[in-house]
Amino acid sequence: MLRAVLFDIDGTLVDSNDLHARAWQEAFAKFGFEIPFSRVRSQIGKGSDQLLPALIGEVDAKRTGEKLAEYRSRLFQEKYLDQVRPFPRVRELFQRILRDGRKIALATSASQEELSELKKIAHIDDLIHEETSADDAEKSKPHPDIVASALKRVAVHADEAVFVGDTPYDAMAATKIHVRTIGVLCGRFPEQELRKAGAMEIYESPSDLLARYEKSALAEASAAA
Repeated sequence: MLRAVLFDIDGTLVDSNDLHARAWQEAFAKFGFEIPFSRVRSQIGKGSDQLLPALIGEVDAKRTGEKLAEYRSRLFQEKYLDQVRPFPRVRELFQRILRDGRKIALATSASQEELSELKKIAHIDDLIHEETSADDAEKSKPHPDIVASALKRVAVHADEAVFVGDTPYDAMAATKIHVRTIGVLCGRFPEQELRKAGAMEIYESPSDLLARYEKSALAEASAAA
């Protein structure tokens, strides 16, 4: 029986992936690293602990990573956060899930500070049972730590949950601990990459998932039945 639905937030519930990539690219340039936007964009969905080594290598990540990540965080909040918009019908999707008697948790590589603001933008801060962020895990996605922490907080087993995310790193993280994954394409990662990473179902967006709810993995025997 499905008892909980876990969600990523960036690129899944709010349209923020390109903005995060711009902030990272600008931060890298500030610290002397000129990295093409497309290369930065391909790593969005990872936390800074995984993204930095992937783009500038382990040595430079250890040397400048902490200061670079702090600068990027300030830059995003000061310059880009007010440009983030929610995807349509996210709140309605959450309300439908709650009517079926399921718990909802957020499992994201965002920092706790960013997560607090993104929940408000998505209009879901009053609909969530639990949340985990990059601050709650030793390693961020594609490692499973954040997803495992979310499962623990809602007190369900892996086979009683579904994870909804937009990046291959979401699917990898969930699949590693045997949590089924639904992929959404609104984060603009290729469907083939999501399926290869383990997504069992693919939808265009939260509104598409809501429209086809009865045929999705979210519609299995209701916890409220």
